[in-house]
Amino acid sequence: MVNFRAAVCAALLLFVTALSGRAQDVTLSSPDGVVEISGNLLGFDGEFYRVETKFGELTLDGSGVSCEGPGCPSLSDFVAEVTLSGSAQMAEVLLPALIEGFALRNGYKTQRESLPDGNFEYLLVQREGRPVARFSFLVSTTDVGFADLIAQQADIVMALREMRPTEQTLARAAGLGDMTVAQRSRIVALDAMVPVVSPENPVTRISIPDLAAVFSGAITNWQTLGGPDAPISVHMPLANSGLTQGFADRVLAASGVQLTQDLRYHERGAALVRRVATDPFAIGISSFSNVGSTRMLTLTGGCGFSLRANRRGIKTEDYPLTAPMFLYLPQRRLAKVARDFLAYVRGPGAQIVIRRAGFVDQAPEHISMNAQGDRLSNAILAAGPEVELAELQRLVRRLTGFRRLTTSFRFEAGSARPDAQSRSNVEQLARALETGLYDGKVLNFVGFSDGDGAAAGNRSIALKRAESVRDAVLATAEPGSVARVSVQVDAFGEALPMACDDSGWGRQVNRRVEVWVQ
Repeated sequence: MVNFRAAVCAALLLFVTALSGRAQDVTLSSPDGVVEISGNLLGFDGEFYRVETKFGELTLDGSGVSCEGPGCPSLSDFVAEVTLSGSAQMAEVLLPALIEGFALRNGYKTQRESLPDGNFEYLLVQREGRPVARFSFLVSTTDVGFADLIAQQADIVMALREMRPTEQTLARAAGLGDMTVAQRSRIVALDAMVPVVSPENPVTRISIPDLAAVFSGAITNWQTLGGPDAPISVHMPLANSGLTQGFADRVLAASGVQLTQDLRYHERGAALVRRVATDPFAIGISSFSNVGSTRMLTLTGGCGFSLRANRRGIKTEDYPLTAPMFLYLPQRRLAKVARDFLAYVRGPGAQIVIRRAGFVDQAPEHISMNAQGDRLSNAILAAGPEVELAELQRLVRRLTGFRRLTTSFRFEAGSARPDAQSRSNVEQLARALETGLYDGKVLNFVGFSDGDGAAAGNRSIALKRAESVRDAVLATAEPGSVARVSVQVDAFGEALPMACDDSGWGRQVNRRVEVWVQ
């Protein structure tokens, strides 16, 4: 982190130095000449000027002023410039697919050009041949993306993790605003961290504690995991990639260990899966969207539960190692074409593009009660003195005729605050209510808990969580849209576990609020 801070400070210094060298003098005047502001032009988005003045940075509506000076842009030939920096995983496939989809929807043609160091840009051109926007991609890692944003060398960050407190502090100091508010970030797609091995490896499943032991160096031979007597070769993406950092935060930190020094890092995910696929004694952490010819290992628990990554399990967060893909935005106003693009990526058309690109979209799906067989059988097997048969019968009677939405809500470890994916789900469900998707229907917010503690207390806690999620969704949606929907709340505590309660990650998976619709 010290090195990261030093790098950001150096970047900021370079940015200020470069700005003083390329600052452009402008004078913005109102039509009556009463208001006149002079300063250095920082940016123009086709509608608004950003100017550094003796009063600080100001943003002015271009329709109300005239511009004079060598820095004034050409209004007739304006081309919006948007720079995206960060995760190679997002830059290589996901964002280009969304740019192409956005261009097709709006009648633009696209021209892709390669830039040095693996970077590239998309030029959006109107039918008559006039360029309207240039999307430049700086392909690196999540760490570098945030550093570029803080140094004001990027407009949007492609990130595989949430922004960290130290980065938030630096962003605020750089004038980017409070990066913790909802408007500063959004989830564009979903992915997951998956352990992968060669198809020739006989091991098919692994527990979370064993996974942490392998990547911390405590387990070094496949024989310990039921495989051959052979050393384990460990592979990871780059240390400063969002995927590696997310794995360290979610898996290793929970076990109180760190990554072993005896592993091999890969600059690109494709190189990692190719290496693992050809080595029967290798294991790696990859993304669900990029497993190549490797085989994913099923996650298991000591009580017999098993969880395998699939599209539906990632949407619902039933698979515990989900990895939301973020776009982070500064407080400053972006060009209109950039705002239109960001609105597009949240719409139904973009969800189809995301799915076709191999990632997990956020469009809600319905899961019938008949498809809950595995969960119900696990609940029956896990039932004991705390969960009586009558409670399971009440659950089945209460939810018969309903269908479960893939829109679920889970909470940060040790907190009542919804996690990042769930916060996005609040907005998503609220927008669905506003569009009338559930008009005339019944939405039932159903709370569940882990099995740590008395059953009655767990049911009470689960009910409070369900009520808090319901309240958050209703507060986010327009009041008129809520009146057209019947909203209910229920809770069943520990009656329907998703994973074993003998580990922190298992208990976190079990603490959830589901939404059922009729």
